[in-house]
This record gives sequence, structure tokens and C-alpha cells, in this order.
Amino acid sequence: MSQYERLLMMAEDELTEYSTKARKIEKLRRKIGLSVPRREQESIQQQLRDDLNSGGMVQKVLATQRQSAALPFWGIAGLGLLFGISLSQPLDFLAVLGGGAAAIAIQRAGWKLQAKGLLLDTLDDIDDRIKNPDAK
Repeated sequence: MSQYERLLMMAEDELTEYSTKARKIEKLRRKIGLSVPRREQESIQQQLRDDLNSGGMVQKVLATQRQSAALPFWGIAGLGLLFGISLSQPLDFLAVLGGGAAAIAIQRAGWKLQAKGLLLDTLDDIDDRIKNPDAK
């Protein structure tokens, strides 16, 4: 597992906790500062910028509104389940599988993008603190 993947997993772990973004950045900053050399931090930061800037409008929506983007697919899955049970239509259960799979894929992609954004914000915070140690 590369440092990039390990840092993304750390950011995803921080997303699971209920706290403010500043607190998440503070906790990640300590972990990154202790475990990742400065040169690797810079290369990971550049890789994150490239990853986040390469996507278009869909990627930006997924990063900020992943639950809203997945909601129609959850609705399709629910309607497929409702019609499949009430009308005894076994083919309607395909809508359950398709809608559920699409919704989970959207949620997972949005989660990854949100973790990348948190990690990039943390690395930017580390840069700011290195350049201006007395500012914060």
C-alpha cells in the first residue's frame, strides 16, 4: 500500500467521526506530520490537486452532494421493490439491484472524493503552518 492510499484511508477514517472540519484537519495534521516526510507530502499534495482538478462538474457534485446525487437511485430501488412485491413481478427486482448498485457506487465515489478534499485541505494547512508558524 502506497503512502497516498494510506493517507486516503486515514482521511476516510476521520470522515466517519462526528466533528468539525477544523478538528478533523487538526487530527490528520498530527498523524501526517509524524508519519510522512515533507517531500512525500508535497508529491501527494500535487497528486491530489491533479486528481481533484481533472474531474468535471459531475465530480464536483459528487464531492459536495453525494447523498443528493444517490437519492434518485435509492428511489428506483425502492419502487422496484414495491412493485416487485405488490404486483408479483420478478423482473421488477432487477430495478432493486440496479438502483441499489448505482446508489452505492455513487455514495462510495463521493466518499472517496470527500476524503481527498479533506486530505488536500490538511496538506494545505500544513504548508500554511510551515510558511507562517506564528500566524496560527
